[in-house]
Parts: sequence; C-alpha cells; structure tokens
Amino acid sequence: MKIILATYNDHKVREISGIIAPIEVTSLSRLGVELNFDDVEDGETYAENALKKVVAASRHVDGIIVADDSGLEVDALGGRPGIHSSRFGGPGISDAGRCELLLEEMEDVPGDKRGARFVCCVAVRFPSGRESVFNGELHGVISSEMIGEGGFGYDPVVYLPDLGLSVAELSPDEKNRISHRAVAFAAMREALLNEES
Repeated sequence: MKIILATYNDHKVREISGIIAPIEVTSLSRLGVELNFDDVEDGETYAENALKKVVAASRHVDGIIVADDSGLEVDALGGRPGIHSSRFGGPGISDAGRCELLLEEMEDVPGDKRGARFVCCVAVRFPSGRESVFNGELHGVISSEMIGEGGFGYDPVVYLPDLGLSVAELSPDEKNRISHRAVAFAAMREALLNEES
C-alpha cells in the first residue's frame, strides 16, 4: 500500500514514513506537483485545514491522499498559536525565530501556568472520495529556553516533565512512539491496514 502525503516538508515525510511502515510514502514534491496550501488553509479547525489540503491535492494526483494539520496550543496564550502555528510571527520567520518569539511572550508566565499541547489532525481521502480523520495530542509545558538539537518546529521549547526531556531531545524512535503526529498517524496506519486485510 502507498499513500501520497500532501506536504513539501521533508522532515515530516521522514518522520511519517517511520511511523506508518510498511505503508509506503511519497509526497507531492517527489511527484513534482506544486500547490500553494496557503490558499486553502483558511479553516477554523485542524480538521478543516487537513481536509482542504487533501481535496486540493486530489485535483492533481490519484491515489490515497493524506494531509495533516498540526499546531501548538499554549494555555497561557488562550490556545495560541494553534492553527496559525506555522505562520506565527509572520512570513519569512524561521522555526528558531518562532520559538524565540514564543519564549518572549511567555517570559513572565510562572511555571505552573506554562501548560501546552501539540495537536495533530490527519485527513485521508480515498480515490472514491471517501474521507476519514484521525487525531493525536502530546501534552507538555513551555520551557524557559530552547533545549535540544533534534526535531523541528516548536520541539525545542516543549518540555515533557514525565520524561525530563524536551521534544527536541527525543530520539527519532521515541518521538515516533509518543508525538501528536505519531498518535494520529498510528491510528491512520491501523485503519488502512485493517481495511486492506
């Protein structure tokens, strides 16, 4: 079985390939399809955005198309940056820049008010037009500084007290077991493999 991942993020393709094996993963970039998802990611929920991406991709490629939308929700910021996580701080800002901006906003927030969660919603669109959605979450706290070299996005500023590590300090295997994306994609993997058997 093979899926087409509606993304141009190579980090995400590698991470998801590790989570859903033996399902094969290709991506729009590998297929040479260029879409601007900024034009369709205008939904009010992660599910809406993920579904809009698979529908947009289905106009250009055939197969089982998968897209996710994810974000970081910070309790002290009323759930921000949320669905706007990838655009937090405006266009052109790097992952490190977004992390620094978040840490600045959280500077005066005490430790017991720094709760946060990564949220991921995965949408699947089958050639028949049928769609399914899967969700995952990873809870932690916002650290006072960036910690760790691994991962991407907000991983260096999300600390997991139970493990004593930031998400950026997790090994790829650990991350592929517990991350919000891992939980959502593992559920999708199980459903697809059950459907195939």
